[in-house]
Amino acid sequence: YVSKEGTVAEYGMLAKDDIEEGEVLFTIPRSALLHQGTTKVSALLEKEKSSLESSSGWVPLLLALLYEYTSSQSHWKPYLSLWTDFKTLDHPMFWSKEERDSLLRGTGVPEAVDTDLANIEQEYTNVVLPFMIKHSDLWNPNTHTLELYTKLVAFVMAYSFQEPQEEEDDDEDEEEEKAPNPPMMVPMADMLNHVSNHNANLEFTPDSLKMVCVRPIPKGDEVFNTYGQMANWQLLHMYGFTEPYPSNSNDTADIPATNLYKVATQGIQSDLDQQLMEEQWEMVCEMMPEKAAFVFGKQGCLTDTELHTALKVLCMSAEEFSEFKDNEGWEEDDEDDEKISQAFSNDGLPELKPSWKWLIHETARLTLTSYGDGEEKLGENVADGDRALMEDKAALAGLSCRQRRALQVRYGQKRILHRLMELTKS
Repeated sequence: YVSKEGTVAEYGMLAKDDIEEGEVLFTIPRSALLHQGTTKVSALLEKEKSSLESSSGWVPLLLALLYEYTSSQSHWKPYLSLWTDFKTLDHPMFWSKEERDSLLRGTGVPEAVDTDLANIEQEYTNVVLPFMIKHSDLWNPNTHTLELYTKLVAFVMAYSFQEPQEEEDDDEDEEEEKAPNPPMMVPMADMLNHVSNHNANLEFTPDSLKMVCVRPIPKGDEVFNTYGQMANWQLLHMYGFTEPYPSNSNDTADIPATNLYKVATQGIQSDLDQQLMEEQWEMVCEMMPEKAAFVFGKQGCLTDTELHTALKVLCMSAEEFSEFKDNEGWEEDDEDDEKISQAFSNDGLPELKPSWKWLIHETARLTLTSYGDGEEKLGENVADGDRALMEDKAALAGLSCRQRRALQVRYGQKRILHRLMELTKS
């Protein structure tokens, strides 16, 4: 049953009785789903779909939501009326810029939100607005404003589901990656809250969607779905909540690749060495996506292949690098993925070459400076400001929701970076 009490959020689902693994909790017929194919304006959206393309791929669903949310005759009115003006949405995109930049500095969230807001405004102005003006019998820019559009984007971020792509047997189209299925709103399924250690999962069948119990749930416990393997910064950015430290087993901290370059170039004396390092870095950048980051989780590095490549190239002598360029890379069987994965796990990190450990250690320290609280100078066991807050129940209770969530994100990331410094100290 759905309850406003006894759950981790404003509401959630609780077990009335013991539930066994494999039990179907509820079934949603496909006709109840709200998406661009089921909305009253679906025929028009399909006919005009070429003019509704955008980088997000969400415009048709958002136009459907704009229409259904403000239509008194909507088939989904009982469902959509649960969100009165979307006041409960508290994504960082609804915080002031000052609040975001001060509470979430260094976490990656402010930059992600700035990108989102710029994209939303561009999409609304260039794609949605001209379409609504063209079809003014169905949409009205005075009602369907940028403000409402932004709230609906957050609604889709937090509550929609995406049907996984069907696995194709033939390998012919491996080059052509299929675009992901567009998101859809799934009444009832979106009542469940998320934890990394979940006990239910949504299954897709041709006629319906089923919420299935994946491990026994005792009477009175909350029923949790999973939104995927999400770090706390991702949960806050996309859904507006965090898992309390230390329960999120999927928490991560990002180390910008540019920080590794800054550390690697420290103390270079000669122009020749500087030139070599710049060439090496250029090659590393060619092998990695733009604005790349090395991601560390609770068990070690999750982007181990990229980090291994970067360290190997940056630590080459001039002769080794010249040979490496002549060979156009290293031999295929140089090192297997499993060995690399083990080397960059928490168990393997202390055994790395001293030069590699030093680079990782100093890059982690540099990354800690981005939080702007002087914590990079502190050791693993020093009670910095965030740590003191986490250990002070009275102070924690005095924080606002936003302050508390931002603290969970910052603290989780910093602990991962401190642990990394411990594992790589010489």
